[in-house]
Amino acid sequence: MKVVILAGGKGTRIAEESIIKPKPLIEIGDKPILWHIMKEYSHFGFNEFIICCGYKQHMVKEWFNNYYITNSDITFDFTKENAITVHKTNTDPWKVTCVDTGLDTMTGGRILRIKPYIGDEPFLLTYGDGVCDVNIADLVEFHKSHGKKATLTAVIQKQEKGVLDISEIGAVKSFREKKDKDESPINAGFMVLEPSVFDYLKDDTTVFEQEPLEKLAAEGELMSYRHEGFWQCMDSLREKQMLEAMWAKGNAPWKTWN
Repeated sequence: MKVVILAGGKGTRIAEESIIKPKPLIEIGDKPILWHIMKEYSHFGFNEFIICCGYKQHMVKEWFNNYYITNSDITFDFTKENAITVHKTNTDPWKVTCVDTGLDTMTGGRILRIKPYIGDEPFLLTYGDGVCDVNIADLVEFHKSHGKKATLTAVIQKQEKGVLDISEIGAVKSFREKKDKDESPINAGFMVLEPSVFDYLKDDTTVFEQEPLEKLAAEGELMSYRHEGFWQCMDSLREKQMLEAMWAKGNAPWKTWN
């Protein structure tokens, strides 16, 4: 099952760093938050990724292009026709496809643009700016168990995210934007989608969190996987510094890998 990561936005709310680099490349410790997200999926055996690039997309491609070299011990021998010897590498078993999905394309449009790389199979989807300790294997099994078109991970947070109205059996009855002082389940990403979800996407202007999710909810095709553990997005410099402090202290709840 492929993992799609939305990594094309401009990150205007964390402009202190996103003016230099795309938001998914902003680092926690010495690695981009994108790397942290991919390590989460890889821990559960999901190693094929499709990165939906946009803003400064060339930097995302360059980071992956240099990943092998920067994570290996290498001898550059300029006396032997520039021979290169790799002694040890600490890279991951990943297959990564970086797709330029446009500078100003909305989230639904970005997903639509990577349809040729998905094929006729379910896929995982998340945002390139949030970390979580959700059990992705259990999430996938939950999705398979209910037979609906879409599953999202729901968490309780006091944040400005889309609010979910969830029934007792986990069905998402409605999806709306947050109102002041809400404390309700929100969409934390970490979704599982059937390929039929592409039928709900029109063009580059489609915002996935609006009409597509609202329609899926109205049709009874959107389910929620309730997660009561850790989840945190990185929308501001304060949140970035909070995540960095957790990582530096060795107290990063999303680090499920060794």
